[in-house]
Amino acid sequence: MVSLTATSESMAHILKTLNSWFWWENIWMPINCTWADFVDRDGLVFPKPHQLYVTIPYAFVLLIIRFFSERYVAKPLAKALGIKNAKRVKPQPNPVLESYFRECSRQPSQSEIKGLAKKCNCTVHLVEKWFRRRRNLEIPTVLQKFQEAFWRFSFYLTSSIVGFIFLYDKPWFYDIWQTWVGYPFQTLLPSQYWYYMVEIGFYWSLIFTLGIDIKRKDFMAHVVHHLAAIGLMSGSWCGNYVRLGTLVMFVHDTADFWLEAAKMFNYARWEKTCNMLFVIFSIAFFITRMILFPFWILRATLYQPTYYSTTPVIAYFLFNGMLLILQGLHLYWGYLIFKILKRFVFLKDLKDDRSDEEEEDSLTDTEEEATKSGTKNSSGSSKHLLSSSHH
Repeated sequence: MVSLTATSESMAHILKTLNSWFWWENIWMPINCTWADFVDRDGLVFPKPHQLYVTIPYAFVLLIIRFFSERYVAKPLAKALGIKNAKRVKPQPNPVLESYFRECSRQPSQSEIKGLAKKCNCTVHLVEKWFRRRRNLEIPTVLQKFQEAFWRFSFYLTSSIVGFIFLYDKPWFYDIWQTWVGYPFQTLLPSQYWYYMVEIGFYWSLIFTLGIDIKRKDFMAHVVHHLAAIGLMSGSWCGNYVRLGTLVMFVHDTADFWLEAAKMFNYARWEKTCNMLFVIFSIAFFITRMILFPFWILRATLYQPTYYSTTPVIAYFLFNGMLLILQGLHLYWGYLIFKILKRFVFLKDLKDDRSDEEEEDSLTDTEEEATKSGTKNSSGSSKHLLSSSHH
């Protein structure tokens, strides 16, 4: 019992020490400033780190809004645009093929298919059809893709409009030098509070749904982006870089809703509208991410602080490091967009290589019956395949 108490006291001491190190003033604010200077006073209101806790409940509120918007707005809209809720035809239960699909390969070679056909006592054609259907089950339906795109479109469009309303009358929206005037004693506006809390809550909601949202080939890039976005917004909140933070959020959201709109019309097979929206998105992306972000935002965070302090704090390097990571992701996505545009110009094709396409399924009723009988005849060989698949 004494040992347990000593251990808990030791852990408490370690956590207290780490906490004091994390909130050390020299990390977050200019020299000769302390946390005591950021107590609300004389009509000035400052961001407080503990306020970030509410972004988690806000994330769940956004998930609830997402559920209802996808179900009661996106679904009827998809139907109006001609997108049907097509039900996938499930492959007939087959322990041998299921085991092979899960443990060996989702796309077996021709020789492997022939071997599986012998084990299941059916034709090669039927085995190919089974794997095609099984792979299709792993791919989201067009309706699911449309619903996800609709939610992101709705959020990014709303955020862009609200962000512009919050920023258009602010002097730092037109003169970025104004982001540093009076720093770090810049009062927090109610609009900035809500802009931050909702944006951070949104990115938390994207983290929470990573396991169920559509996975694309740039999945890890999105994970890094979401984590960097949360880290940047949370850190800039604690260090009172709120003016710059709102500009970063606005620059990002204004391009993204065009992409989600293009996806929605692509799923509805409105090709001309999709093509037009994607071109608009590409222009908006290159203006905001390749021009404004590096030459406006990064210039303000890397270069301008040297005019206000000769001894940059540790947060200067942390924030700029994460902003440079974001710019690296912008270059990566810019390369992908350029490839799609190049194919569109020369081949008139706007297919997104990041997503898996559903494979056609033309299995006839006669073949269905043959598969059923093949499944029955193969039940005795499933145990053999399970044991041999580990070699």
